[in-house]
Amino acid sequence: MNRDCFWLTDQQFARIKPHLPTNTRGKPRVDDRRVISGIIHVLRSGGRWADAPAEYGPRKTLYNRFVRWAAKGVWQDVFETLAAAGGPPAEILLDSTHVKAHRSAAG
Repeated sequence: MNRDCFWLTDQQFARIKPHLPTNTRGKPRVDDRRVISGIIHVLRSGGRWADAPAEYGPRKTLYNRFVRWAAKGVWQDVFETLAAAGGPPAEILLDSTHVKAHRSAAG
């Protein structure tokens, strides 16, 4: 297993699994956990779908699953559910580009 790859933990996948589509037609889906881990890896790294590590399976599967579930609203549902479950953030970070100061504030 590649150490640079991102993998969902059992707890993380257990929280996501109830929100995944179950009414699929045709062939059964491949391992959801592997594919979702691959999607998260690509989104976090900012790379291309074609550059995803082979451990996640076919790159086309990652892309197709991401696009199809986005169209169905699956990702929005997962995000809203996970965001609502958490409390207030432990830290709030501000980017300095959003904080305006007077010209003379530099000294």
